[in-house]
Amino acid sequence: MARENFAEQLNELKTALLDMGNLAHEALDNSITALKEQDLEKALKVIDDDSKINSLEEEINEKAIWLIAKEQPLATDLRRLIATLKITTDIERIGDLAVNIAKSVIRIGDIHLIKPLEGIPKMATIAQNMIEDVLKAYYEEDILKAKEIADIDDKVDKMYGRRIQELMEFMTKQPEFISQITQLAFVCRYLERAADHTTNISESIIYLVKGKVLDLNE
Repeated sequence: MARENFAEQLNELKTALLDMGNLAHEALDNSITALKEQDLEKALKVIDDDSKINSLEEEINEKAIWLIAKEQPLATDLRRLIATLKITTDIERIGDLAVNIAKSVIRIGDIHLIKPLEGIPKMATIAQNMIEDVLKAYYEEDILKAKEIADIDDKVDKMYGRRIQELMEFMTKQPEFISQITQLAFVCRYLERAADHTTNISESIIYLVKGKVLDLNE
Protein backbone atom coordinates (compact mmCIF):
# COMPACT_ATOMS: atom_id res chain seq x y z
CA MET A 1 0.00 0.00 0.00
CA ALA A 2 2.83 2.38 0.90
CA ARG A 3 4.54 1.57 -2.39
CA GLU A 4 1.35 2.32 -4.35
CA ASN A 5 1.03 5.66 -2.56
CA PHE A 6 4.65 6.52 -3.40
CA ALA A 7 4.06 5.68 -7.07
CA GLU A 8 0.97 7.87 -7.05
CA GLN A 9 2.95 10.79 -5.61
CA LEU A 10 5.62 10.34 -8.29
CA ASN A 11 2.90 10.53 -10.94
CA GLU A 12 1.52 13.68 -9.36
CA LEU A 13 4.99 15.22 -9.54
CA LYS A 14 5.26 14.25 -13.19
CA THR A 15 1.90 15.86 -13.98
CA ALA A 16 2.85 19.05 -12.11
CA LEU A 17 6.16 19.25 -13.97
CA LEU A 18 4.38 18.91 -17.33
CA ASP A 19 1.94 21.65 -16.28
CA MET A 20 4.90 23.87 -15.42
CA GLY A 21 6.51 23.12 -18.78
CA ASN A 22 3.33 24.02 -20.63
CA LEU A 23 3.15 27.34 -18.77
CA ALA A 24 6.75 28.14 -19.77
CA HIS A 25 5.99 27.21 -23.38
CA GLU A 26 2.94 29.48 -23.33
CA ALA A 27 4.95 32.33 -21.78
CA LEU A 28 7.56 32.12 -24.52
CA ASP A 29 4.87 32.05 -27.20
CA ASN A 30 3.10 35.08 -25.68
CA SER A 31 6.33 37.07 -25.33
CA ILE A 32 7.18 36.57 -29.00
CA THR A 33 3.62 37.44 -30.04
CA ALA A 34 3.93 40.60 -27.94
CA LEU A 35 7.15 41.43 -29.80
CA LYS A 36 5.67 40.86 -33.25
CA GLU A 37 2.56 42.89 -32.43
CA GLN A 38 4.39 45.35 -30.16
CA ASP A 39 1.65 44.59 -27.65
CA LEU A 40 2.80 46.04 -24.35
CA GLU A 41 -0.22 44.74 -22.44
CA LYS A 42 0.54 41.19 -23.48
CA ALA A 43 4.17 41.70 -22.48
CA LEU A 44 3.10 42.88 -19.03
CA LYS A 45 0.86 39.83 -18.66
CA VAL A 46 3.81 37.52 -19.38
CA ILE A 47 5.68 39.22 -16.54
CA ASP A 48 2.72 38.98 -14.16
CA ASP A 49 2.02 35.32 -14.99
CA ASP A 50 5.60 34.26 -14.22
CA SER A 51 4.60 33.92 -10.58
CA LYS A 52 2.54 30.84 -11.54
CA ILE A 53 5.65 29.12 -12.90
CA ASN A 54 7.68 30.09 -9.83
CA SER A 55 4.99 28.81 -7.48
CA LEU A 56 4.83 25.47 -9.26
CA GLU A 57 8.61 25.14 -9.15
CA GLU A 58 8.59 25.71 -5.40
CA GLU A 59 5.74 23.24 -4.89
CA ILE A 60 7.42 20.53 -7.01
CA ASN A 61 10.83 20.97 -5.39
CA GLU A 62 9.45 20.87 -1.86
CA LYS A 63 7.51 17.69 -2.60
CA ALA A 64 10.47 16.02 -4.36
CA ILE A 65 12.84 16.79 -1.48
CA TRP A 66 10.25 15.62 1.05
CA LEU A 67 9.86 12.31 -0.82
CA ILE A 68 13.64 11.80 -0.92
CA ALA A 69 13.87 12.40 2.82
CA LYS A 70 10.77 10.39 3.79
CA GLU A 71 10.94 7.43 1.40
CA GLN A 72 14.73 7.19 0.95
CA PRO A 73 14.15 5.84 -2.59
CA LEU A 74 16.74 3.72 -4.36
CA ALA A 75 17.99 3.49 -7.96
CA THR A 76 15.37 4.46 -10.56
CA ASP A 77 13.02 6.28 -8.19
CA LEU A 78 15.87 8.35 -6.76
CA ARG A 79 17.03 9.24 -10.27
CA ARG A 80 13.46 10.23 -11.11
CA LEU A 81 13.32 12.65 -8.19
CA ILE A 82 16.77 14.10 -8.90
CA ALA A 83 15.83 14.54 -12.57
CA THR A 84 12.62 16.28 -11.48
CA LEU A 85 14.60 18.80 -9.44
CA LYS A 86 16.94 19.48 -12.36
CA ILE A 87 14.18 19.77 -14.96
CA THR A 88 12.09 22.17 -12.88
CA THR A 89 15.13 24.46 -12.62
CA ASP A 90 15.54 24.51 -16.41
CA ILE A 91 11.82 25.11 -16.97
CA GLU A 92 11.88 27.98 -14.48
CA ARG A 93 14.81 29.49 -16.40
CA ILE A 94 12.84 29.26 -19.65
CA GLY A 95 10.01 31.13 -17.94
CA ASP A 96 12.50 33.79 -16.82
CA LEU A 97 13.78 34.13 -20.39
CA ALA A 98 10.21 34.68 -21.61
CA VAL A 99 9.94 37.46 -19.00
CA ASN A 100 13.21 38.95 -20.25
CA ILE A 101 11.82 39.01 -23.80
CA ALA A 102 8.67 40.70 -22.51
CA LYS A 103 10.81 43.34 -20.79
CA SER A 104 12.66 43.96 -24.06
CA VAL A 105 9.29 44.42 -25.78
CA ILE A 106 8.40 47.09 -23.21
CA ARG A 107 11.76 48.81 -23.66
CA ILE A 108 11.30 48.87 -27.45
CA GLY A 109 7.81 50.29 -26.99
CA ASP A 110 5.66 51.19 -29.97
CA ILE A 111 8.42 52.81 -32.07
CA HIS A 112 8.41 51.21 -35.53
CA LEU A 113 10.85 48.36 -35.94
CA ILE A 114 13.94 48.80 -38.11
CA LYS A 115 12.78 45.95 -40.33
CA PRO A 116 9.99 43.37 -40.45
CA LEU A 117 10.67 40.59 -37.98
CA GLU A 118 11.43 37.33 -39.76
CA GLY A 119 14.48 35.60 -38.31
CA ILE A 120 13.56 36.08 -34.65
CA PRO A 121 10.09 34.48 -34.91
CA LYS A 122 11.67 31.58 -36.83
CA MET A 123 14.15 31.06 -33.99
CA ALA A 124 11.29 31.27 -31.51
CA THR A 125 9.24 28.66 -33.37
CA ILE A 126 12.14 26.21 -33.32
CA ALA A 127 12.76 26.83 -29.60
CA GLN A 128 9.05 26.38 -28.83
CA ASN A 129 8.94 23.13 -30.82
CA MET A 130 11.97 21.93 -28.89
CA ILE A 131 10.18 22.60 -25.60
CA GLU A 132 7.07 20.82 -26.82
CA ASP A 133 9.12 17.82 -28.00
CA VAL A 134 11.21 17.59 -24.84
CA LEU A 135 8.10 17.61 -22.64
CA LYS A 136 6.71 14.76 -24.74
CA ALA A 137 10.04 12.93 -24.45
CA TYR A 138 9.91 13.37 -20.69
CA TYR A 139 6.35 12.07 -20.49
CA GLU A 140 7.20 9.03 -22.64
CA GLU A 141 10.75 8.65 -21.24
CA ASP A 142 11.93 8.58 -24.86
CA ILE A 143 15.73 8.97 -24.88
CA LEU A 144 15.99 8.87 -28.69
CA LYS A 145 13.72 11.88 -28.97
CA ALA A 146 15.68 13.56 -26.16
CA LYS A 147 18.97 13.09 -28.04
CA GLU A 148 17.49 14.62 -31.21
CA ILE A 149 17.00 17.89 -29.30
CA ALA A 150 20.78 18.47 -29.27
CA ASP A 151 20.93 18.45 -33.08
CA ILE A 152 18.12 21.00 -33.25
CA ASP A 153 19.94 23.16 -30.69
CA ASP A 154 22.90 23.39 -33.09
CA LYS A 155 20.51 24.88 -35.66
CA VAL A 156 19.33 27.50 -33.17
CA ASP A 157 22.96 28.39 -32.36
CA LYS A 158 23.69 29.00 -36.05
CA MET A 159 20.55 31.10 -36.47
CA TYR A 160 21.56 33.11 -33.42
CA GLY A 161 24.95 33.88 -34.98
CA ARG A 162 23.34 35.04 -38.22
CA ARG A 163 20.79 37.24 -36.45
CA ILE A 164 23.45 38.94 -34.31
CA GLN A 165 25.63 39.61 -37.36
CA GLU A 166 22.64 41.09 -39.17
CA LEU A 167 21.75 43.32 -36.21
CA MET A 168 25.32 44.54 -35.84
CA GLU A 169 25.29 45.58 -39.50
CA PHE A 170 22.10 47.56 -38.88
CA MET A 171 23.76 49.20 -35.90
CA THR A 172 26.53 50.66 -38.07
CA LYS A 173 24.09 51.80 -40.75
CA GLN A 174 21.36 53.15 -38.45
CA PRO A 175 22.98 54.16 -35.15
CA GLU A 176 19.86 56.10 -34.19
CA PHE A 177 18.20 52.72 -33.58
CA ILE A 178 20.97 51.41 -31.35
CA SER A 179 18.67 50.97 -28.33
CA GLN A 180 16.11 48.94 -30.29
CA ILE A 181 18.82 46.88 -32.01
CA THR A 182 20.37 46.09 -28.63
CA GLN A 183 17.03 44.84 -27.28
CA LEU A 184 16.46 42.69 -30.38
CA ALA A 185 19.94 41.22 -29.90
CA PHE A 186 19.00 40.42 -26.30
CA VAL A 187 15.83 38.67 -27.52
CA CYS A 188 17.95 36.51 -29.83
CA ARG A 189 20.21 35.64 -26.92
CA TYR A 190 17.25 34.76 -24.70
CA LEU A 191 15.88 32.39 -27.36
CA GLU A 192 19.28 30.76 -27.78
CA ARG A 193 19.47 30.24 -24.02
CA ALA A 194 15.93 28.79 -23.95
CA ALA A 195 17.05 26.19 -26.49
CA ASP A 196 20.09 25.41 -24.30
CA HIS A 197 17.88 24.82 -21.27
CA THR A 198 15.72 22.52 -23.38
CA THR A 199 18.84 20.52 -24.20
CA ASN A 200 19.61 20.37 -20.47
CA ILE A 201 16.19 18.80 -19.95
CA SER A 202 17.09 16.20 -22.59
CA GLU A 203 20.20 15.36 -20.57
CA SER A 204 18.04 14.92 -17.46
CA ILE A 205 15.71 12.55 -19.34
CA ILE A 206 18.68 10.40 -20.37
CA TYR A 207 19.91 10.42 -16.77
CA LEU A 208 16.44 9.44 -15.55
CA VAL A 209 16.18 6.46 -17.92
CA LYS A 210 19.79 5.28 -18.23
CA GLY A 211 21.52 6.70 -15.16
CA LYS A 212 24.14 8.28 -17.43
CA VAL A 213 25.26 11.92 -17.33
CA LEU A 214 25.80 13.24 -20.86
CA ASP A 215 26.67 16.74 -22.09
CA LEU A 216 24.50 17.31 -25.16
CA ASN A 217 25.58 20.97 -25.37
CA GLU A 218 29.09 20.05 -26.49
